[in-house]
Amino acid sequence: VQLQASGGGLVQTGGSLRLSCAASGSDVRRYGLAWFRQIPGREREFVAGVMWSGGSTYYQDSVKGRFRVSRNDLENTLYLRMDNLRPEDTAVYFCAAGLFTSYRPGYYLNYRDYDSWGQGTLVTVSS
Repeated sequence: VQLQASGGGLVQTGGSLRLSCAASGSDVRRYGLAWFRQIPGREREFVAGVMWSGGSTYYQDSVKGRFRVSRNDLENTLYLRMDNLRPEDTAVYFCAAGLFTSYRPGYYLNYRDYDSWGQGTLVTVSS
């Protein structure tokens, strides 16, 4: 699966952005799709994900109630709607795809378990 992320930019505190991730390749529906973010000097962290078409959504605690993840499997696109943005949301955001066969608690959290990555899109939230 190949991924192409877009939609980042500069926004003021309290503003909104929508990220998109276009997926291509065979059988994208089999993949769990997620958003991660990273700031310099820190590990990539899980933000939100939807693991299969019509499946459950998962969020990092700090973004619950502000971000909404969704996927459109007809268009092979993953979205992240981000509202009420805060300066601490500033990061490079990456979309990721992974094939999961084990569903232990939190199986979607570790970036090392994902197989494909988009190129990253920068989100900057000014105070």
